[in-house]
Amino acid sequence: MYNDEFELTFDLADAGPKKEQRRPTLPEPEEAAVAAPPVQETRETPVSAAPENTPAPEREPEPAAEPQSTAPAAKDRTVLISGGDRGIGAAAARAFYAAGYRVAVFYHTNAEAAAALQKELPGVLAIQCDVASRASCELAFRAAEQALGRVDVLVSNAGIAQQKLFTDITPEEWQHMLDVNLTGAFHLCQLALPGMIRRKAGRILTVSSMWGQTGGSCEVHYSAAKAGLIGLTKALAKEEGPSGITVNCVAPGVIDTDMMAAFTAEDKAALAEETPVGRLGSADEVAQLLVFLAGEGAGYITGQVFGVNGGLVI
Repeated sequence: MYNDEFELTFDLADAGPKKEQRRPTLPEPEEAAVAAPPVQETRETPVSAAPENTPAPEREPEPAAEPQSTAPAAKDRTVLISGGDRGIGAAAARAFYAAGYRVAVFYHTNAEAAAALQKELPGVLAIQCDVASRASCELAFRAAEQALGRVDVLVSNAGIAQQKLFTDITPEEWQHMLDVNLTGAFHLCQLALPGMIRRKAGRILTVSSMWGQTGGSCEVHYSAAKAGLIGLTKALAKEEGPSGITVNCVAPGVIDTDMMAAFTAEDKAALAEETPVGRLGSADEVAQLLVFLAGEGAGYITGQVFGVNGGLVI
């Protein structure tokens, strides 16, 4: 059964080692008390006149000015999150909102979840979009750009998953998996890049999976699409680095979201036992990494794949 946004699924038979909030008002920073430096007594030393024809001392070269980023401060920045109505996408929307970003999310069919997120986070923009359709992406992106003014950060998170034997996957299922998980990212990146290139600043973040790194039994089409997303990330990072744009990928492992509601307590305990840190991950932990990678402190990080998997894939 398909799902309308990115979530991880697991084949337990082969699990093995695969294994309202309103915007918070931040306190004003306290002014640090700066102690005056101690006054030191100095003696004047008479300076003898320099003889004629003595060359003037050379001036030390002034240090080169640090390059100034053209990216706006967090409170003035915007983020667009596909598949942002639930799971990792919704957690990312909350985290970016709390960090001061203006937030827009794309959702596919779950209008109720999108409306609930808007009620929880006043001011968040929710737009219906089928990322597998170029026309739908163009309309939705144009609406987001008009409402936000620009898109500084793109989080390409929308995706679907399916467990099925490779020999049973139909050509239509294969193509749909690629269209949503990989081609959807292609559409959104192409739409976001012109403005980022023009401003010489931007962040693109893709959400893959640990199965994109290792491959997952009974999820060959899903693993192939997510592996393609990693390749897209690395190649695009090389191409867009000179334009001041970074491109990074997050590859979650076993994340405890509502997609795991069908798993029994025993199933979850078994998965946690296989994970080196001894527990499942949370969507909030993935979201916090996305916020960091979107920030100015991550300006020298690009083309990387970050596993959020508790050590399950090293």
